[in-house]
Amino acid sequence: MILYLHGFDATSPGNHDKMRQLQFIDDDVRLVSYSTLHPKNDMQYLLNEVSKQIASSDDESPLILGVGLGGYWAERIGFLNGIKSVLINPNLLPQDNMAGKIDRPEEYADIANKCVKDFRALNKGKALCILARQDEVNDNVKVESTLKDYYTVEWDDEQSHKFISLAAQLQLIKKFKDS
Repeated sequence: MILYLHGFDATSPGNHDKMRQLQFIDDDVRLVSYSTLHPKNDMQYLLNEVSKQIASSDDESPLILGVGLGGYWAERIGFLNGIKSVLINPNLLPQDNMAGKIDRPEEYADIANKCVKDFRALNKGKALCILARQDEVNDNVKVESTLKDYYTVEWDDEQSHKFISLAAQLQLIKKFKDS
């Protein structure tokens, strides 16, 4: 089972396309949608929903995958649920770069402060990070610098922030899920 978390652009048709692409490596791909506007509510909802999805599956190695803001959540929710995660162009600091787009950006900082201290060290090796060199939203050099000591980081030379095609990464994702 692969749980898919969309980014801030929840209604983009690219989300459906990515989910269809992921079905090439796992028949059971499920969208877990969330509001994107209210971080504290999103956190609680995602924790509960992902727990329910895991409980309803017999997959011994479920995976959570998120793009952009979904990558932010996939890392945290994956850690808290004890499952592997794939972070594609994760937005690691939404409190800094989403002001004006969300109602309460300070809630992201509060979530970070309340998260398990050094959770990345405890989660080491349980996430795969895929970064686009052509990302027009994130500074992925900073993202790599933040995550490289904890997770495998792979670069893509073709994709932009929305990462329209996962084709070149599907086998990498499958191998990570199955490892």
